[in-house]
Formats: sequence, C-alpha cells, structure tokens
Amino acid sequence: MTLFRKPTSVKGTLLVLLLPAGIALMGFAWLVHGLLLDRMSREFVETRLKDEAAFLEHQIRDSKGQLDSLQTGDYFQEVFHHAFAIHTPSSTIISPDSWAPVLMSLIENGQDGTLRVQDVNTADAPEDILAYRRSFRVGNTPIVVIVSEDLGALKRSQAELHAWTAIVSILLILLLVVVIWFGISLSMRPVVELKATLKRLQDGKVSRIHVQAPEEFRPLVQQLNQLLDSLDQRLERSRDALANLSHSVKTPISAVRQVLEDTCRPLPDELRLQMTARLNDIDKQLEAEMRRSRFAGPQVGKSAYPLKQARDLLWMMGRLYPEKSFELSSSLPEDARWPIEEHDLNEIMGNLLDNAGKWSERCVELSLAQHSDTLKIGVIDDGPGVAEAEICKLGQRGLRLDEQTPGHGLGLAIVREIVERYGGMLHFSAATERGLQVVVDIPLAISTATN
Repeated sequence: MTLFRKPTSVKGTLLVLLLPAGIALMGFAWLVHGLLLDRMSREFVETRLKDEAAFLEHQIRDSKGQLDSLQTGDYFQEVFHHAFAIHTPSSTIISPDSWAPVLMSLIENGQDGTLRVQDVNTADAPEDILAYRRSFRVGNTPIVVIVSEDLGALKRSQAELHAWTAIVSILLILLLVVVIWFGISLSMRPVVELKATLKRLQDGKVSRIHVQAPEEFRPLVQQLNQLLDSLDQRLERSRDALANLSHSVKTPISAVRQVLEDTCRPLPDELRLQMTARLNDIDKQLEAEMRRSRFAGPQVGKSAYPLKQARDLLWMMGRLYPEKSFELSSSLPEDARWPIEEHDLNEIMGNLLDNAGKWSERCVELSLAQHSDTLKIGVIDDGPGVAEAEICKLGQRGLRLDEQTPGHGLGLAIVREIVERYGGMLHFSAATERGLQVVVDIPLAISTATN
C-alpha cells in the first residue's frame, strides 16, 4: 500500500513538491531564528552586565571605596536598568530590595563571572536570573559587585517577537503558495498552447506545429515536427512505390496474360523464355520498390554500430566475391554509435560494397570516419571506373531500374534516396589510380537532432 499517490497533473506534482519544501524551510528558519534570538539576547545581556559591573568598579575606585557617597540622589536607580549589589565587609547595598535574598546568595557563593539562578521561590523576586559577579580590592578592602537581569521579562519579549515572526512566516507561506501557483500557471502556458495546436493539427487546420515554446519545450516541438515530416515522407514513398509498380508491372503483366489467354497456339521455348524474362523483370521491380518502402529515415532513438555492421557486410561480400579482397579502414572506437537506423546503414554500405565488388578487379576498401559535424562513409574499388560524362548520372532517380543490370548504377539510386533523407550528400569521383570512389557525407547535427 502506497502512502502517497502520484499526482495526475504537473501543477499538482509541483505543488506537492514545492509547497511542503517551502513550509519545511520556513519552519526550519523559524526554529533557527528562535535559537539565534535566544543566543544573541543572552550575549547582549552578558555584555551589558559586564559593562555595568566595570562602571560600578570604576565609580567605587574613584570614591576610594566609600559607598556612602554613591547613594546620594538615587544615583544607581537613575543610571542602571538592572538589579545590583555592592558588598564590603562593613556594608551591603542591594537594589531593588526584593532581590536581596537572591543576590545575597550570589555574594556568599564566592564565584566570579556569569552566573544563572533558576527556579527562585522568593516572593517578589524573578524566577530566572542572569547575573555577573566581580570581586576586587580598593586598598585593603575587598569589594564584591553583582549586576543581574531578569531573564523572565526578556524571554517574554522574545516570545512575543518570535510569535510575530511565526505570523509573518505564515503570511509568507501563503504568499509563497500564490507565487508558486502563478509561476506554475505561467510556466504551463506553452503546454496549453501546444495542446491547442495539436487539436488544430488533429482537425486538419494546420500541418505543422508553430508555437513560441520556451527553450525546454523546443526539442519536443522539433521532435513532433520531424515525426510529422517522417510520416509525410513515408506516405509519399508509399504513393511513389504504388505508382512505380503500377506503371512498371502493368505492361509485362498484360503481355503475359495475352500469351496465356491465347489457347490456339502452343508455347514454344523461345516464347516461354520471354515470359520468364518478363516475370523476372516484374520480380526485380517488386523487390526494388519493397526495398525503397523499407527506408526508415531519421528516427528518434535509433542508432547503429557502424564497425560491427561493416565487418558483417565485408564478411558476406568476401563470401559473395571470394576472388576479391574487402578491407576496412577506420579510426572509430569499437563502441562507436551513429544516429542512423540500422537497416538504412546496411542498405547504404551494402549497396556501395556490392556495386564495388561487381566492378573491382582485386580490392575494395571501405572507410568509416566521424568528424565534429559529419559522418563519412567511403568506398573505393580498383575497377575500370566511369567516364567523367557519366559520373553525374549515377544515382539519379530516373536510373533506378539499373538495379536490373550489372554496373555502377546498381543500388545507387537507393543509396542516394536514403542519404538525402538524412540531409546528406552522395559524391562520385574517379579514384586516385583507377576505379570509382564513392563518398557519403551525413551531417551529424541533423542526425543527432532526431535522436
């Protein structure tokens, strides 16, 4: 059984966390205030008692120990705000008289310094007293001076001040609740606007989310817009695939149907081979469009291990082309991850390696690199290469049917489409010695923004 149920709203969560924390901090401050107030008051009283005892000693020394000369005009009653006692072997002066039993006990105590007397049961005398006792000699006469303060009256004043502090603290807590509620409401306003925008998006009134979101909500808005872009791209790819299939498959199917519906003539071997070729064309076209439909593009939370996938592909290409050597060149750490969907990375490297393997004579080199803002994939083969005039045509969408015949165009249209979905570029150039060099550059900022 849980003691606290998780709040169902952000406002409730913040109030549950902030309000008790504010009350606890205010209560702690109130307790600390009481302790500091008591300590400061005691130190202040002790300082005053010491100063007044020193003043009394000075006056007594000036009068050369003659206490009678100090009593004229009620001098001490006018100057002092505390009870005091002056004791010599011949006389004792105590003011006020009601404090006499307590102060006499301190005189007889014989211990100098700050003294505290509590639970005094003498009538008209305070129950809690703080006193300072000082003994000295004037000539040969020992003199004891005691100055004392009624701590009960001081504590009552402190209690009143502490009570007012508690009242002010409660008012501050109420003000804190108002400020917290106002701050939460103001902070949640972008969420309300985002909710309204999502409702308009659902109703078809807008196609993208455009709100003035604070910095904390901007990644969320970007992720939602990128998700909408991804969905639109997938819908467009599906429509393109259906259109391509409808256009490319319709004619071969019609031709095969006419042959099969003609029951008046037998099927010669040549015609049978032609039908087989047409069916192979349909199968290849279906495979090509299915591969395109599986492109994921940038997706949140998707990543791949390029070194592991590269080694697996090179092993497979080595079995497919056993007479050729496939090498890997990379300075990436073993656990390096790229923000590219795993199937997309396989399609890019697999098509480039397969294309290079078909045309190379002995060696194909795959290189992987990561710079501060770019992911780079390079494939170099030592084949016959491509003429300068034809290089610009490689990978064009209009040449996507090159997948049906061997050559440098095999799969390059697919590679270009995937790379463009990641905001990258596909570059073709002649290799340093001979053959073709293909370089894929994918901006790291765009890739990481989607993950």
